[in-house]
Amino acid sequence: MPDQNGRSPQAQIVVDAIERLPPTEHALLQLSVRHRMDDAEIGALVGLDEAEVHRLRLGVLEGMTSELADAGLGRWGALGAALNEIGAQGPDGPVELPQAARPERRRTRLRVFAFGGAALVAIAVIAVSTGRLSHDSPRGLSEASERPVAAPREFRRLPRPARSSSRNIYAATGAGMLSPVVKHDPPLVYVPNSRSNSVDVIDPHSYRVVAHFNTGLVPQHVTPSWDLRTLWVDNDAGNSLTPIDPHTGRPGRPVPVADPYNLYFTPNGKYAIVVAEQLQRLDFRDAHSMKLHRSVRVPCLGVDHMDFTADGRLLLASCEFAGKMIVVDVKRERLVRTIDIQPGSMPQDVKLSPDGRTFYVADMATGGVWLIGAGGFRLKGFLPTGRGAHGLYASRDARRLYVSNRGEGSISVVSFRKRRVVAKWVLPGGGSPDMGGVSNDGKVLWLTGRYDAVVYAIRTKDGHLIKKIPVGQGPHGLCVWPQPGRYSLGHTGVFR
Repeated sequence: MPDQNGRSPQAQIVVDAIERLPPTEHALLQLSVRHRMDDAEIGALVGLDEAEVHRLRLGVLEGMTSELADAGLGRWGALGAALNEIGAQGPDGPVELPQAARPERRRTRLRVFAFGGAALVAIAVIAVSTGRLSHDSPRGLSEASERPVAAPREFRRLPRPARSSSRNIYAATGAGMLSPVVKHDPPLVYVPNSRSNSVDVIDPHSYRVVAHFNTGLVPQHVTPSWDLRTLWVDNDAGNSLTPIDPHTGRPGRPVPVADPYNLYFTPNGKYAIVVAEQLQRLDFRDAHSMKLHRSVRVPCLGVDHMDFTADGRLLLASCEFAGKMIVVDVKRERLVRTIDIQPGSMPQDVKLSPDGRTFYVADMATGGVWLIGAGGFRLKGFLPTGRGAHGLYASRDARRLYVSNRGEGSISVVSFRKRRVVAKWVLPGGGSPDMGGVSNDGKVLWLTGRYDAVVYAIRTKDGHLIKKIPVGQGPHGLCVWPQPGRYSLGHTGVFR
């Protein structure tokens, strides 16, 4: 309900947060809007480097999302809505944005200007339309014009995936079934810290951080390559991928790639699929050089996670900020269908059932997982799991699905056969379990604590919290290495 100033509860929380900003953060934001200065220019003026200015801006946003979550109003979606509301209304009525701030049709990044209290404040790292972390368009985004982009198209007929009721698509990912390519790799857990612009490396035996290195801006996930020979750090705002040699655990020279929020690979290993969320594209690239092959426009906001049908012909991807799913023909590299979930939903991670018949889709807004048929791509049902359902991970025996409920600090265990929740593990003291993976032997579920700067090691036998390990700020899609499987389809470890 609006307050006496006509603001929604989430908008009032954001206004109050702006008014409480420390002088340094407040000055940075003032310089951004009043003088339209970028991070490098502001840093030179106030004596901070560009990365530190960017880190401070991200910290402001994370603080606001935490306050919104504590009030039960959501996180990034609520922040985006609040900023749009404040920016549209302002304290003294409608506000006209400066000409330079108005988004143009061909711009790849947007600024959001928020007007709260008596101060004019610029939040220059969030996208207007999505509420996801962003930044000003860098030089690297010029590669958007490398090749004509395929426009979205709708088709009434879908190529039907082969039926696979008698087989287990995870048959090659059982406990201890390591590929010869990875069996001698040191067991490590790689943790990307989105707010610290770094990766922490954990020894899974001692449960301690044993290495640390810097990355590009806002690393989101650590993704195994299709051939299992490289781990890629997806530097979303840095427009690059940092390769890690899994034989040594050492990072290499970053590869320029536009907007890599997430990363997947076609089942035949020919192409990488860069999920360019802010650009609203799926970029098919050479799986090794990352040279752009073709871009596929998506007709919805917040494209971020996906999985493939059992035969690899189609992929199903979530659009977090549109409440939709999209189906893409992998071989033809074109959109073939858009699926509406329900108004207000925020679909997240996607996982195919062992029999290949059903996709499970986590929904952070409705607190559970949707079931979508892998044949006709129709909604089959919904399983409530917990507030903020986010990440999905199959057990090593392919009998259970672990669902991280980020909004309430719990993990739900779903039986694939029974299609119901059979257990729920609550983290002591709460938490924010997000993304991760299962250990090689299947005994430990590793998850980041997105808003608590920790990593959780959870015993899969009974949900006991083995260890909570401090890491950098904003840990996101960690990668457990090595993991069983013949090849990787991407994300933090989707194997077949």
